[in-house]
Amino acid sequence: MIKKVDIGSKRLISLAPDNWVQWVTQRKDIWVKEFISSEFQWISRDNDVLIKVENPEGEFLILNELQLRYKETMPLRMRAYIALAEERYNLPIYPVLINILPHVKTPNIPNFYQQEFMGMKSYQDYRVINLWEIEADLVFAENLSSLLPFVPILKGGGEEAVVRKAVIKLRENEQLSDLEPLLSFFAAFVLEMPIVQQIMRWDMIVLRESPWYQEILKEGEKRGLQQGELRGEQRGKQEGEANLVIRLLSKRFGNLDQEITSQIRQLSSPQLETLGESIFDFSAMADLENWLQQNTD
Repeated sequence: MIKKVDIGSKRLISLAPDNWVQWVTQRKDIWVKEFISSEFQWISRDNDVLIKVENPEGEFLILNELQLRYKETMPLRMRAYIALAEERYNLPIYPVLINILPHVKTPNIPNFYQQEFMGMKSYQDYRVINLWEIEADLVFAENLSSLLPFVPILKGGGEEAVVRKAVIKLRENEQLSDLEPLLSFFAAFVLEMPIVQQIMRWDMIVLRESPWYQEILKEGEKRGLQQGELRGEQRGKQEGEANLVIRLLSKRFGNLDQEITSQIRQLSSPQLETLGESIFDFSAMADLENWLQQNTD
C-alpha cells in the first residue's frame, strides 16, 4: 500500500512553527505552545491551522488560513472561524489569511469583513499575506522552512538559481524530502519543464495528496460543471486533471496542437495520472505523440 504523505498546511507550518508565527505576526517575542483543534462541530477544513502561542503579555491564538487562490467568500469565512475559535477557547485571536497564487478578478484583496443591516454593523480585521508579494530571499534569511515549497512563486523566486537553492535546502533535511514534489508543482508555473526535470524529482503520487493539487482539480471540476458536463462531478475532476497535464506539457513543448489536447482530454483518470508521471521521460514531442498513439488506440 502506498503511504499517504502529508504536505498540507499543518505539516508545512509545523516544520518551523516558532519562525512561522513570528513571521506572520512580525513579532520576535512570540513562541508556540501547541497546535490545537480547528474543528468546530460541522466545520473542518484542511487549510485551517489554529496555534496557541504566548508572549510576555500572555496566551493567544493564531488562526492561519492558507488558500491556493483568494475566494470572494473569504471575509465572511474568516469572521465565522474567528468567532467560533473565540467562543470555544476564550482567548484572543490573531487571524491571518495567506494567499498562494494571485486572483485575476480580485487583485486588491480586502483585509477585513464589514456589513451593515438595519443599523447593525459587523466588522472584523485580519491580516492578509500574499505570497507573490513576499521576497524569496526572506525564506532563506529567516529559515522559513514552511515556505520552501512556495519559493518559485514568491517575488524573485522564479529564477532557476533560486529554485535550485530551495531544492538544496529541502534535500539537506530528511524531514523535508517529501516536499520536493510540491516545490516541483509550483516551479512548473514559472520554469520550463526541462529545467524542472533537471533540478528536482517529480512524484505524481505524492503530489496528488497535496491540498493545493486538489484545489487545482476543483477549479477544473467547477468549470466542467458550469459548462454543463453531463457526467457531473467525476467528469469535472477528470477535466481538471487533463487541464493540469496539458499545462505541464505546454510548459515543456510549447503550445500543443488542438488534436493532441483533444486526445489528452479523452483520457481516463488513470491514464492521465500515468501521463503525468511520464512527462519527464519525454525528450521530444514525438515521444508524447507515440505515448498517445499507444494509449488511445
